Amino acid sequence: MKTSNNKWKTQLGDSIAPNLAAEIDVFENEITLRKSGKIEDRIFAETRLRRGAYGQRYDNGQRSDGQATRTLNYPDVPTKGPNTLWDAPGMQRIKIPFGGLNAAQLEMLADLCEEYSDNIAHITTRQDVQLHFIHIEDTPSIMRRLASVGITTREACGNSVRNVTACPVAGVCRTQTFDVTPYAKAIAYFMLGHPDAQSFGRKFKIAFSGCAHEACGLVRLHDFGAIAVTREENGKTHRGFELWVGGGLGPVPQQARLYDAFVPEEEILPICQAIGRVFARLGEKKNRNTARLKFLVSKLGIDEFKRLVVEERKILTHDPRWTGYLKDVADYKEEPLKPASLLQIGPVQPEGFAEWHKNNVYQQRQPGYATVTIALPLGDATATQLRKLADISRKYMKETVRSTVEQNLVLRWITEADLPAVYSELKQAGLATPVAGTIVDVASCPGTDTCKLGISSSRGLAGELRERLAAKNAELDETIGGLRIKVSGCFNSCGQHHVADLGFYGVSRKKGSYTVPHFQVLLGGEWGNNAGTYGLAIGAVPSKRIPETVDRITTRFRAERMTNESFQAFIKRLGKAECKKMIDDFTAIPTHEEDASFYSDWGDPREYSIGDIGVGECAGEVIFPIDFELVACEREVFESQLQHEAGNIEKASLMAYEAMLHGAQALLKFRFGLAPESADKIVDDFRTSFFDTEIFFDPFVKGKFAQDFFQAHENAGKKRTAETAHQLIEEAQLFIEACYSCHSRMTATPEKAAV
Repeated sequence: MKTSNNKWKTQLGDSIAPNLAAEIDVFENEITLRKSGKIEDRIFAETRLRRGAYGQRYDNGQRSDGQATRTLNYPDVPTKGPNTLWDAPGMQRIKIPFGGLNAAQLEMLADLCEEYSDNIAHITTRQDVQLHFIHIEDTPSIMRRLASVGITTREACGNSVRNVTACPVAGVCRTQTFDVTPYAKAIAYFMLGHPDAQSFGRKFKIAFSGCAHEACGLVRLHDFGAIAVTREENGKTHRGFELWVGGGLGPVPQQARLYDAFVPEEEILPICQAIGRVFARLGEKKNRNTARLKFLVSKLGIDEFKRLVVEERKILTHDPRWTGYLKDVADYKEEPLKPASLLQIGPVQPEGFAEWHKNNVYQQRQPGYATVTIALPLGDATATQLRKLADISRKYMKETVRSTVEQNLVLRWITEADLPAVYSELKQAGLATPVAGTIVDVASCPGTDTCKLGISSSRGLAGELRERLAAKNAELDETIGGLRIKVSGCFNSCGQHHVADLGFYGVSRKKGSYTVPHFQVLLGGEWGNNAGTYGLAIGAVPSKRIPETVDRITTRFRAERMTNESFQAFIKRLGKAECKKMIDDFTAIPTHEEDASFYSDWGDPREYSIGDIGVGECAGEVIFPIDFELVACEREVFESQLQHEAGNIEKASLMAYEAMLHGAQALLKFRFGLAPESADKIVDDFRTSFFDTEIFFDPFVKGKFAQDFFQAHENAGKKRTAETAHQLIEEAQLFIEACYSCHSRMTATPEKAAV
């Protein structure tokens, strides 16, 4: 039974740090003022986001008009009423710096997800924890209870420094340069609420990695990414960081640029502060679509950006916290609960232990100790499972638990002799699935289950892939078993599809009067080397054919792989054209009469349709010329990829731009019957008819993709690098997707078709 906000405020009292208590009091008062109409929605939105409180898609149960809505994968969802900010549940994001958790925190999360949510705690791809179906009035109580165990939700969302991530095996990793944990912790709390980090135009993400070649930190997809390095001077070893800036995924991903090969450890906090000040001062504020640091770094160039940061660093007022937060770094270490002891080979091990040990157990750099990965299906753990993990963490180790960017949990410092016992206890709790780090361990964003931006059911697809791959686990040799699959419900890459071997993001296509869920297929992203390479889309496949797509691609990789050839090298050797041929026959959509299953999404029996257009007396499908024209545009984008792959950067850039131009022309022709031929006139008419009228605007990114088109037109003919051409190709693909969406909205009803 829930306890009131006032009661929790009284009960917890002195157990909450005064500054956190005061912040939560302020937020509670702001909720009251918003409900009474004394704070505007737009102001309160940023306030609640900075406290980690999100709105969410709410299709479960009944809408306020009494119509049935989508049934989600979450059972027994609590409801209070119609779908409004105050009556419908939302999502609470909880920051877990570097993923570090202890037993008391696990138990508190268990209590909260049981009492306020749907009994599920969800681990995200940023080592956060999310509770879904939370009511806004309950958030102050949740925040106070979290604060009582040392957790804050402050700046879990919003235009702020998000959760600082770090390698989950930092400190026990066999290949690390040094333990980055204390540095990640220091920067997380130094930047939390920092006055120089309150005026960003968008979010700011930080990550730490102990070594360059692994993936655990994913440094190169962050705004601020630090890799541990050392330097020898006068016979003494100095710690520092190889610093990367301006990375990011999202619709158009960009790899971070090298800022400095060696930033001394004592400079990492002031440099971060200086970068924050430059970003706050010069970063975009009005257009959120270009407000990330990556756009500022691209605009200025890395040399000019570094010059500005160096100048900013010189004028910073000295802050004792720069070194104060790091004063105990040299002495920082985790300790085991038990003495080291090796696994006994002789005794018969529990059934399934060998496979679990192979995939889920990592031998630490400290002899006799191991780290165990708990592979959570889609990142979900129940309250009961969290309490069991808390018990295990007290029994076998000193509560050293961490979340991972692959939506799992790890238990560190388990003596190897205890592994059979730990396995048995985890198995009883349903937490011993032996798939950690394998192709079965599919990662996914929430997608259409709860995210307002979701286009296709990423969780539904990920769950289906996980189930099918697990069923054929015996066939998955190391060639296939080590691949990674990541799924996003839209182009925003919350599922990190760009850095997967096989990545997918949700889109849609029209088939006559129906809308069909699809996924764009991306191949050849690199998870290793801190997200070293981003994949490119090769085509959109109906959602229901993605499992077959995975089978075909992996089967061919197994059959044609050269000795020790990586998947990335295999895809590069095959070439984009040949890769596309592998999926071409899967792109066809059967008619609704032939197979109605294509017209619903994974985990959702309802028809995936935004409405019907008129059907003629012969019940034939209405096919518009634009259907063929947009397919041709998509082909042009793909051909630009082939040119880019061949090193023809100028031609690749031209083809990507022309694809955008032809997409705009197709929409003009559909709406008016005729369209101009000259590029300038197409752009002008598109701006007037689709951008200024907001017909082209996506509900969430507004006119971002149209602005990309206008920018591409302005820069047409200018020389591009391989990287900027790659970015243009990404923008062209998204612009064509936006053309598809615009056409779908215009043809959703006869009335809309006539706009």
